[in-house]
Amino acid sequence: MIPVIWAANILGWPILHIAIGFIAIRVPSHSFAHDTWLTTPRPWEQDGYLYRDWFAIRRWKFLLPDGAPWLGGVPKKKLRERNSAYFAQFLIETRRAEIAHWCMLACLPLFFIWNPPWARWIMTAYALSANLPCILVQRYNRLTLNRIARIGCTAPVHL
Repeated sequence: MIPVIWAANILGWPILHIAIGFIAIRVPSHSFAHDTWLTTPRPWEQDGYLYRDWFAIRRWKFLLPDGAPWLGGVPKKKLRERNSAYFAQFLIETRRAEIAHWCMLACLPLFFIWNPPWARWIMTAYALSANLPCILVQRYNRLTLNRIARIGCTAPVHL
């Protein structure tokens, strides 16, 4: 591969991640106030139990970076308060993050334009490994908070 393609691959992903994150943070919160066809809970997710039990998200989610604070957004690493207004805002931020990561993943075909087939596999592996864990964590957090809100739990919450 020629140096310009290496540069496009190495710099392209971080630029896209930062740009999409920057834009997503600046979209008004009311745009994420409700689930869309993309973010709506699915029956097979079992209210988040699928993510907790099958993917063991609680064991590894702390390892993921939270890029939002770097770009001026709301941190989502842990719940800072235990009230309904904060939960509502946290749910909005999980939708915002999930949609941002889906948009980042959707950029994958751009890298197919200039890469040979073997490099497309590498770009696909990177795109999936950089975005799917974040999407899964946001869905898990949102489903867990939705379940907590439904039952009216006021006990400490461990996402």
